[in-house]
Amino acid sequence: MKQVWIMLSKVGISTWRIYEVTGYGPVFEEQPVDTIYPEESPEAKITMNCRARANPPATYKWKLDHMEIDLNAEGSHYSLAGGNLVISNPDKTVHVGKYSCLATNTYGTVISREASVQFGYLDLFSSEERSSVYVKEGQGAVLLCAPPPHYPAELSFRWILNEFPTFIIPDKRRFVSQITGNLYISKVDSSDRGNYSCIASSPSISKSVFSNYIPLEPQTERPIRKYPADLRVKFPDTTALVGQNVTLECFALGNPVPEVRWKKIDGHLPSNHEVRMTGTQLHLYNVQFEDGGTYKCEAVNSKGKDYHTARVSVEAFPEWVEHISSTEKDLRSDYTMSCKASGKPKPHIRWLKNGEPVDRNEMRFSSLTFDDSGMYQCIAENRHGVIYANAELRVFACAPTFERNPVKRVLAAKNGRVVIECRPKAAPKPAFSWSKDTELLSNSTRVFIWEDGSLEILNVTRADEGRYTCFAENDRGKANSTGDLLVMDSTKITLAPSNTDVKVGENTSMQCAASHDQSLDITFIWSLDGRVIDLHKDSQHYERTTNGSSNGELLIKNVQLKHAGQYTCTAQTPVDNITASAHLVVRGPPGAPGGVRIIEKTDKSVKLQWSRGADNHSPISKYTIQYKDQFSNDVWKNATTFPVNVEGNAEMTTVVDLIPWTDYEFRVIATNTLGTGDPSNPSPIIKTLEAVPVVAPSDVGGGGGASRELTITWTPVKPKYYYGPNFGYIVAFKPQDEQEWKRVAVADPQARRYVHKASDIPPLTEFQVKVKAFNVQGEGPYSLTAIIYSAQDAPAEAPAVVEARALSMESLQSHLCVCVSQVKYWESGQSEGQAETIGVSSRENHTKLENLRPYTEYIIEVRGYNSAGYGPPSHHFRVLTKKPPPDRAPKIIAKKVKGQSINIAWEQVEPMANESSIEGYRVLYRPEGQTTGTLYNTYKRNIDLPLPPNGNYVVEVRAHTEGGDGATTTVPRFLSWLLCLILSTWCLIVLKCSLKPLKEQI
Repeated sequence: MKQVWIMLSKVGISTWRIYEVTGYGPVFEEQPVDTIYPEESPEAKITMNCRARANPPATYKWKLDHMEIDLNAEGSHYSLAGGNLVISNPDKTVHVGKYSCLATNTYGTVISREASVQFGYLDLFSSEERSSVYVKEGQGAVLLCAPPPHYPAELSFRWILNEFPTFIIPDKRRFVSQITGNLYISKVDSSDRGNYSCIASSPSISKSVFSNYIPLEPQTERPIRKYPADLRVKFPDTTALVGQNVTLECFALGNPVPEVRWKKIDGHLPSNHEVRMTGTQLHLYNVQFEDGGTYKCEAVNSKGKDYHTARVSVEAFPEWVEHISSTEKDLRSDYTMSCKASGKPKPHIRWLKNGEPVDRNEMRFSSLTFDDSGMYQCIAENRHGVIYANAELRVFACAPTFERNPVKRVLAAKNGRVVIECRPKAAPKPAFSWSKDTELLSNSTRVFIWEDGSLEILNVTRADEGRYTCFAENDRGKANSTGDLLVMDSTKITLAPSNTDVKVGENTSMQCAASHDQSLDITFIWSLDGRVIDLHKDSQHYERTTNGSSNGELLIKNVQLKHAGQYTCTAQTPVDNITASAHLVVRGPPGAPGGVRIIEKTDKSVKLQWSRGADNHSPISKYTIQYKDQFSNDVWKNATTFPVNVEGNAEMTTVVDLIPWTDYEFRVIATNTLGTGDPSNPSPIIKTLEAVPVVAPSDVGGGGGASRELTITWTPVKPKYYYGPNFGYIVAFKPQDEQEWKRVAVADPQARRYVHKASDIPPLTEFQVKVKAFNVQGEGPYSLTAIIYSAQDAPAEAPAVVEARALSMESLQSHLCVCVSQVKYWESGQSEGQAETIGVSSRENHTKLENLRPYTEYIIEVRGYNSAGYGPPSHHFRVLTKKPPPDRAPKIIAKKVKGQSINIAWEQVEPMANESSIEGYRVLYRPEGQTTGTLYNTYKRNIDLPLPPNGNYVVEVRAHTEGGDGATTTVPRFLSWLLCLILSTWCLIVLKCSLKPLKEQI
């Protein structure tokens, strides 16, 4: 004898309980699967797997199309390897079909799921030459793939251009259908010229084939015409299975390239959708029944649109709702095996016993016999698939035995009820009787023997204590088992909780105490409205006080509205329990109102209605209405209402001072004496009605511009003040001395200027201008009238250059006579295209040109300009820049103190032939750390500088020429050097004085 546990099989479902048995029937661990055998496969065999766990071990048979395969037939291609079926040298004409495996032992037979064997192939494309495709540029083109014969049906497609591996990458303009394989080009252009080949690939047999090249010849057309969107790829009515993914395709020809949009006619697109391949594919992930419906793809371009609709139906593979499981049943007992499966279409249920069909819808047994034992299979099937549930039914008979489940010792509460179980293993079902001590018991008003053998005693007393024996007997034998009954004191509530009324945030407690049998432990359990309170998880609000083992007081801290309800205290011992309840009323701010909706609307108001929320035991005193519009950056603001105060008994009000043609949503908040509650859910979004604009553009002005133009400018009206669709501006203007205004409409709501061009506009003429807004409802008020001037004419004469001279090696100065000028200059050896330009203000009649090359001739041109444009250029002037100064700094040769000054001397700087002559020297005498000081000019090669009063000074010496200043020599930290000089002199004097007395002593 041994214990056996049979687990779930891999495909079907089969379970076993733990029993002492000598063996068990077959349970599949591996079953055959659908197989596609490539006709060109180098491996000349097919293996169909089958393995079952069984005791004793199973033997195996196989069926092909429900006919048993004769493994020993002469010339058979079949053989067994364990339970696996091996097909050697497969033949398409013989071995295609549906295979199933049968596993058998002494307990019965089970049959596996059916698995098909098919031969996969992908033929070559036709060798016929493909015709050239001629298409005008701008038109669409379709290149047909025409895949060759193949199995299975699933292929993937790609196209190459001219040579492998230059693949066509799908984009908004080009699309490869994975259903037909065709290549679609929405708008052909010259870059599409070339030879195209379709590649068809079969993932099942890992094979790809190429079509012959198809030449595409774009035909030049000028101008290129535009064509409306024309859908050429349209997804068909599609059936998807729950849990699977599905892809819908749409693609359109057209110029401009159409944009494809997707919609679900009877609702929103599912949350599990993704638009891929630049909009041409709608992919639905993990499809569910609610995703079914009519889908629409719409192709749109500037010339027109096209659309297509088709249905997506969602069906489902069979799935078990209830299935059979292995079990043991008593001889001559009743038993029903039940199987229920969901799926769409609704699955058909059929039964097998030991691998053979049983013509029943339900396996119902009355008075089971040993012949009913065996292996049963329930099969649910629809057009999408089949599922199996396997179970073993074992009918047994035995004399009663209490070996595994004897009568137990039982405790009972005084005055309570007790049940003593009697559960022997026996088949057929035995007859039961009971005795107490030596007294045989029978049914009475207080004592009952149940049908399953259990003994029930009501109103238990101390006299019921004793030894109780259960007797069980059937036609196979009899047995008995004895257990003791002990009677304990019953548990009683001595202090029950009482109804309590508190405010939100307060603390309160619920009392509960009980008496009980002192030999037993007692536990207090609290529940709120039937839900047990987890004191550890809810410790923030609940706590048990420690005041003796018989006290179960519950402390409730920081009471919230959610803590209101019926509290039940249960005092429980191992023998009995008793309960007592009380209500906790929590008063607090009101709950959120519900059902907020708009029942009327105008351009500036809406009538709002709502339903009262819970007042939480404190009357509602008022309501606050809040709104959020499309311009409020997702911020809720308090609304203005009529009447201003919304009383607590109201369920309707009018919101006023709204902005016309604006999207709004509203919410309602209730308040009572204990606070303000949570806001309601927002109302549906509504748009107020349109109205005539009331805000005029601001900052109206303008002027200037090109000749014969009047430029009018303004600050646009903010979108919140459009008040309706078709928003724009009316621009009115007239000369100062005329009466009639000219009006022009500007349709762009974001426009900031209008330029009126007319040959009769006189230059620099005063105009009055004003601007107002309009929309579909009418025109708003004008802005304030502004005075502007029309553009002046461009200068008619060239500026007169009075003088142009070189200032240094890299700067020139020009004197002009014109209001506003542009100076253009370039080296004489360069082209005018390399010229630099600078502008000169109308307040200046000269300018300085800097950063020029030294000793270089420059050409200068000057022209006047104003807002109307440029005048004619001046004559060209040529100017030579100065030679550069020497790049060598003066060399300091002496530094001497002379009374209150210091004399610094340097060597003469000798210029080179290409450098300017020395005109003198410049000496900058400045405090250290500063850039400014006293500048001295001298023609000599030395200078006397006053001694610094304090701090460190720096001396800079440089040569000066007509080409500018040369390199600088610096004498740093002048005071420190001077102090050292003075201190060293003082030391010599002191030393001389101290030596004189010493000499006199000698």
